[in-house]
Amino acid sequence: MEHKESKFSGYENWQLYYQQWLPDGDSKAKLIIVHGLGEHSGRYGNVVDYLVPKGYAVYAFDHRGHGRSPETHCAHVNDWQEYREDVRAFVKMVSAIEPEKPLFLLGHSMGALITLEYVLHYSDRLQGVIASAPPTGKVAASPLLIALGKVMSKIKPTLSLSNGLDANGLSRDSAVVEAYLKDPLVHDQISARWSTEFFGAITWTSAHANEFKPPLLMIHGEQDKLVPIAGSRQFFANVKQSDKQYIAHDGGYHETFNDIDKEKALADVETWLEAHLA
Repeated sequence: MEHKESKFSGYENWQLYYQQWLPDGDSKAKLIIVHGLGEHSGRYGNVVDYLVPKGYAVYAFDHRGHGRSPETHCAHVNDWQEYREDVRAFVKMVSAIEPEKPLFLLGHSMGALITLEYVLHYSDRLQGVIASAPPTGKVAASPLLIALGKVMSKIKPTLSLSNGLDANGLSRDSAVVEAYLKDPLVHDQISARWSTEFFGAITWTSAHANEFKPPLLMIHGEQDKLVPIAGSRQFFANVKQSDKQYIAHDGGYHETFNDIDKEKALADVETWLEAHLA
């Protein structure tokens, strides 16, 4: 495969880092990955290595405050709109590349929330959406941290706090957890304003599930302790689009594509994509 790195202009002209992986020869479709909280686009090697040789061109970028994009080592937005408009700018750029090819969005965790919220505002250009472990209900967060975020969001919105994420809940594969903890591009910092925007986005997105339009594949590990599965089940049930599929992985943890049964999860994604290429 061919790998390229560059930057694009996100919301308010933020220069955000992105990567693309292109198959040898002609591609059958394009897939955009929207990553989760505290991580970066480089953690989706399993998805890339599985789908690119099968003819999919994969694109992914680092959110503001993440990875190799500006203001790293703390997730901060003044308004959730910043994430939404960053995705919109990236979708517009990728759409212009081989515009005749189908385009799919795949979001994981916070990235799945960003994806769902984005699609509820802008559903054009997309052939389908894959949401992995979306936080559309309760999440594993300290009530004290939530309360502190609400207060400090008004007083000092950029105050940096630990997200309290337990890395052991990411995967049943200990090597994945160890790599995550040692990754210099991974961080556990969120701002006070990010906290209130995050929970506000969950509330708004969940309330508008019945307006979701594109074909939807939702994937979640049944034993996800970071983002309990009940929230995504409820969102899925409220989606009126008939072309929808829910896959719950027995015993699965938070990062389905990095868990011990990742091959099955990746095969499920490929099957769904193939069925939606036309």
